[in-house]
Amino acid sequence: MRVVRRSGGLSVRAVAGTYVVMLGIDLAEAECEGLLGFTIHRTDHTAGEAGYLTGMKAFAETDPGFPPGAVYSTDQHPIQSFQWADYSAKPEHKYTYRVLARGGTPIGLETLAEVSVPITTESPTTGLQDVFFNRGVAASQEYVRRFGDRTPDKVGPIPTDYLKNPAFAWLSRGLYEALVDLVESAQPGTDSLRVAAYEFAFRPFLQVLKTAVDRGVDIQIVYDGREDNKGLPGRRNRAAVQEVGLEDVCTERTQPVSAISHNKFIILLRNGAAEAVWTGGTNFSEGGIFGHSNVAHFVEDPDVADQFLQYWNALNDDPDDATLTSLVESISPLPKTKKPPKGTTVVFSPRADLSALDLYAAYAKTATQGLMMTFAFGMNDAFKSVYRTSEAPFRLALLEAKTRPMKPGPARDAEEKAIQDLRNMKENVFAVGSMISTNKIDGWVKERLSGLNSNVRYVHNKFMLIDPLGNDPIVIAGSANFSVASTKDNDENMLIVRGDTRVADIYLGEFMRLWSHHSFRESLQWRSPNDRPKPLRTDEWWRDAFGDTEQSVRRVFFAP
Repeated sequence: MRVVRRSGGLSVRAVAGTYVVMLGIDLAEAECEGLLGFTIHRTDHTAGEAGYLTGMKAFAETDPGFPPGAVYSTDQHPIQSFQWADYSAKPEHKYTYRVLARGGTPIGLETLAEVSVPITTESPTTGLQDVFFNRGVAASQEYVRRFGDRTPDKVGPIPTDYLKNPAFAWLSRGLYEALVDLVESAQPGTDSLRVAAYEFAFRPFLQVLKTAVDRGVDIQIVYDGREDNKGLPGRRNRAAVQEVGLEDVCTERTQPVSAISHNKFIILLRNGAAEAVWTGGTNFSEGGIFGHSNVAHFVEDPDVADQFLQYWNALNDDPDDATLTSLVESISPLPKTKKPPKGTTVVFSPRADLSALDLYAAYAKTATQGLMMTFAFGMNDAFKSVYRTSEAPFRLALLEAKTRPMKPGPARDAEEKAIQDLRNMKENVFAVGSMISTNKIDGWVKERLSGLNSNVRYVHNKFMLIDPLGNDPIVIAGSANFSVASTKDNDENMLIVRGDTRVADIYLGEFMRLWSHHSFRESLQWRSPNDRPKPLRTDEWWRDAFGDTEQSVRRVFFAP
């Protein structure tokens, strides 16, 4: 949902997803003289609550001396940014955000202008396309405030129901609840489920499936049975399936040996006809659901679900590469137009060539306002070219690491240089997965990872947003990394959603949540432990938000 309100020279655009409300603030440059920042007051009409949002900085003159990790009311310590977000919003709540431009002095703040914006957050489950992001930031100040310096398993017991542990419930953020509900709501004799899985060893979820099978729900599963040099994922998947007792409803994918069956989807059938599909990048694993950042995307569209069913039937036969490639390209032919068709387009892998990857890059090049992408395993050359030549003035990227997994040496050095060259362009603002590993900088407390992941610690998402705040946004998301292997070799699926502003608003809010989280933490790497905390400024901090600057581009993108 998007709402714009103006009063004089002050204007605010609010964009609401499910758990995030973004605020783009603009104030005429001529009216910024003496501006000390913006105070934000939130009224939650649904819960009957009201109060000021908080920030992490204070004026030196009025600093109350709170301990590390504390927050400060924007009533007395306004934010010094033209873009802000409320990450504590709740789904299906009616809010009013009152934004006040503040001047005067830190001791005697004055209101220069004021705008109120009413908005309602989205429901996670009432759209034709529902999107579920896990928390994805176990290494965060909020986690430390809630659960201390403890991994999730140390916060409370881990019963069969993980959600009885408050840390795991907080990390899930509704994703696991929705996944379990999908299975538990299936009715015997009416509903059927078809599952395709890469990591399939999370016994609590396998037990949810087994319970549904035992009460008569028709469930069939195909999972990756291949084994790398550590026996993964096949050996671990197989052991879990046997332990829970799902062997009779499972098929292993084994062909070809050099690829992986990287899908993570569930098709819901009703009376034999495909009705909906749960997909995305979230593995059916403890780390996938509760650890690094992930998204699940539920599409209630029989045509889309039927394409997935055709694909699942092909996978269930465990075909060789050539056979599956031919079937995939007939089930999901690529669009031939410059932009994808309105609605939802499905793309499956493996494919005979890189046409699908080239198509994604071509779509990215059509961005005229903004481009946002996530990269869990490095940035493919096709997208380096996009970020080098795009006409979009605002281009963000969120990377797990600066390169794909590579050994130290000239090749990795060259890859890191290529990324740095892109970062040196003012239109490109990249963030790399990071956390605060010391409590000696700027009053922040030390963070720790969840301990649930090893290969990917922070960013496991695979999605692209093209002009997400426009009237015709494009969202591309699924199981596939934007890579050669995901296109030509692996079993993968992607959704291309065009024209759905609700879906775009949810994805954009979550992207900015994750991007801002890691961008700030990466910036701390260049600070000395001896640096003093930097207070709010009393000079003309706002000047960087105008003219030919990165901050100006960001202000223009988010503001009305």
